[in-house]
Amino acid sequence: MGAAVVVSERMFDKRLRSTPTEPGVYLMRDSSGKILYVGKAASLRHRLSSYFASSAGLPPKIRRMVSKLADFEFIVTESEQEALILECNLIKEHQPPYNARLKDDKSYPFIKLDMTEEYPLVYVTRKVADDGARYFGPYANATSVRRTLAVLKKLFPYRSCTKTITGTDDRPCLDYYIHRCVGPCIGAANKEEYGEIIDQVAMFLEGKTETIVNGIKTRMEEASEELEFERAAALRDQIQAIEKVHEGQKVLHLTSENVDIIAAAQGKRESWVEVFFIRQGKLIGRDNFLMHSTPDDDMDEILSAFIKQFYDATPYVPPKLIVHKPISDTAAIEEWLTRKRQSKVQIHVPQRGEKRKLAQMVADNASQALEQLTIRRIHEETNNTSAMDELQEALSLPNVPRRIECYDISNIQ
Repeated sequence: MGAAVVVSERMFDKRLRSTPTEPGVYLMRDSSGKILYVGKAASLRHRLSSYFASSAGLPPKIRRMVSKLADFEFIVTESEQEALILECNLIKEHQPPYNARLKDDKSYPFIKLDMTEEYPLVYVTRKVADDGARYFGPYANATSVRRTLAVLKKLFPYRSCTKTITGTDDRPCLDYYIHRCVGPCIGAANKEEYGEIIDQVAMFLEGKTETIVNGIKTRMEEASEELEFERAAALRDQIQAIEKVHEGQKVLHLTSENVDIIAAAQGKRESWVEVFFIRQGKLIGRDNFLMHSTPDDDMDEILSAFIKQFYDATPYVPPKLIVHKPISDTAAIEEWLTRKRQSKVQIHVPQRGEKRKLAQMVADNASQALEQLTIRRIHEETNNTSAMDELQEALSLPNVPRRIECYDISNIQ
């Protein structure tokens, strides 16, 4: 392995000396031209030279990558932050085998509120655009986002139809009668009243449940004073439903902070990343993501890769991220996130106190989840092996089947 590194160093010696010292992104390729690794650097020459200086100081994964290296290229950028963004995009596009990266990161779903519509809908999308809409997410999978939508629909009577709203329909759909829609189609709610409901949906997704409840209480009291007791009762039921969900959100000793707490557990071929979303000092949700990784990856590399790829996709960045382990490139990532948020973002590794306990709790959840996933996969593999043995016996096959092909013959004449 050491010999391969020496050969590579001699092969690239002149090119390395002429490589600029500016910040940028570099791509490592094998003999077939396949991209093995994408990285960023404050100084391209210094970073690239470090791969060939001495194999003793390189992690095992990097030594294996260098042994396959046949060529490299680089892209000079104006700043390290610009290099960070470009690195994220190139990893997402090429999915290099030696980079820690999110699995299926192009397909994460978001909840979208299209505020440009007269009567906005609440729906799922997998594309975030600068189109005036509000996006919440990303969620780990369709199940996570469907669970959230189910809660929203129970709490807030927004419309789920896609018809053009004129307010002159003869009769509403079933949702109106079971208090799941305010009925803008029949003119039971005007544009402003419906807009208040959409604002409440957005505030709920942001964790501002107290603001929502106070607003609905004011409307309930007004309805009661105007002797609209049926409307007041419906608003009372809505308050109770929201407060019931609110009670299930664990209140943390973080004053009114908005924080994401991130921790990871490392496996042989992948890592489980757990994220707890704290809004207004309350745990309003959690999600988990799988990342391609190897046992040779450092935890700081896994966490750093996740933060860059996750917050590159999400439209919202909280003012503080808490991680259970230190990460590399903290200053550059903080500056990038600050620009994205347009206000200061801090990455914090707590050493003691309540925040340290919370970070450890998230890390414990990640470890337990990865262990459960491993057990589940072993069980599934055992079941599959047993099924193939039974199939071999039933069909009197000479060997266990490794491939099964199926053909649709319904249209064959």
